Amino acid sequence: MAQARALLGTLKQRISAFIALSILLLLMLRYQEKPPATLSSIVTTGPAQQQQLSPTIDLSSPASPFIAFPLARVCAEASPAVPGLVFLCDNNSGGPGNIRNYILTCVRYAVEAGATALVMPRIRARSAVDLSNIHLGHREFGYLFDEAHFRAALAAACPCLALWDRLEDVPHVLAKVEREGLYDVEKMVERVTPRQQFGRRAGCDQRDLNRHTDRFGQRFRDWLEASAAERGLAPLTHESPRLIRLNWGVLWDWEVLRDGPEFVGTFGSLLRFRADLIELAGAVVAALRREALAVSALQGGRNDSFLGVHLRTEEDALKEWPSFDMQAEGYMSEAIRQGYRGGLAYLASGSETESHKFKDRARSAAQIDVRTKFHLLQGLDLMKLKELTWDQQAVIDFIVLLAADYFVGVSPSSFSINVALKRHLRTGGLYARPWKVGGSGDGLSHLVGAYTRYWDDWLFMYDGMWP
Repeated sequence: MAQARALLGTLKQRISAFIALSILLLLMLRYQEKPPATLSSIVTTGPAQQQQLSPTIDLSSPASPFIAFPLARVCAEASPAVPGLVFLCDNNSGGPGNIRNYILTCVRYAVEAGATALVMPRIRARSAVDLSNIHLGHREFGYLFDEAHFRAALAAACPCLALWDRLEDVPHVLAKVEREGLYDVEKMVERVTPRQQFGRRAGCDQRDLNRHTDRFGQRFRDWLEASAAERGLAPLTHESPRLIRLNWGVLWDWEVLRDGPEFVGTFGSLLRFRADLIELAGAVVAALRREALAVSALQGGRNDSFLGVHLRTEEDALKEWPSFDMQAEGYMSEAIRQGYRGGLAYLASGSETESHKFKDRARSAAQIDVRTKFHLLQGLDLMKLKELTWDQQAVIDFIVLLAADYFVGVSPSSFSINVALKRHLRTGGLYARPWKVGGSGDGLSHLVGAYTRYWDDWLFMYDGMWP
């Protein structure tokens, strides 16, 4: 009897050990398949460790983590810190593509200049009556983006770069305003255009990128010193700061590949869209998948894929851009080539009239059913969507198009280009090679447009845009 009890005890121990080992193996497999929760916002590991983590991170996702080491490396390599140098990145305007790239370009200039502080970027509002009027008053950063994420990401990569809520919050600014009798803090702000003032533009098209970014830091510091002497200003210190605002139009200034593919692939994640906008876009994607599956089932299939389409023909579109007919014809041709005849498409457009025209064209040309965000949401979600502004609704479109199985857009729309470049990060993550301009070489996106003239066809945007 005693021997039987001993054998039973040994068997129980072995069974327990087997169960524990099985659970451990399952946990290990789940860890390999899905990034750990700690990667959901900021990744601060170095390049060697990141090389192992990168396959688990989709940098094309709107909720991708911010990988800090590329920006941290740039901050460490930039010109020496200039105490009291503060940058403002609020002279932006336009849709999500423009706004994102202006703020990112401004931050990159600030780092290279040796700034020790930023004022939290604000966003220029668009008129609800006249969509072409994109220079109204300012909205807070949280109008489009996740402020907590921006603060944490910037602090992780560039801890020496302070971030202040308002201009008035910068230490010693109000005292300096009073001391110099300016009466208004805005009168203390100095405006600069880097590529014109420090880029030595002789012989270049004014739309070209700044080809002197490697020398910008030193040239800018020399200007700070010379201009202070010329104007009789006190030496630049934390107690006597200078406030720098970049002029409008610098959003395509920086040749992004100068900082390496890792920087290109990660820098844009500084600007994560608001969580509620990501959630609402997720509801649209889920509804699309269900409808795509239903459409496929009618043909005896089990396919939930959908085509993403950006139609850029709203009232503020430039006349020289591809027309409705050029876009629609190009989109339908590519959709058929990609096997979407008889399938489902998601349309991003800011015009209800143009959306109806495109739905009719897609149905007659390729038997494609077209949906918009307003068709796909119901109840409370639809109410939330209708309460959003035109540009906030454009963010919903941006996120949904990132999730599309294939995307067609138009060049030179910064919105379309930004979507295509961010989708391209799926191909290589941290080490993605540049998207091949003028085609659909990555198998994920195709942009209709002219690709002959570097400046007149706006091809410089591809070299100056962070995904």
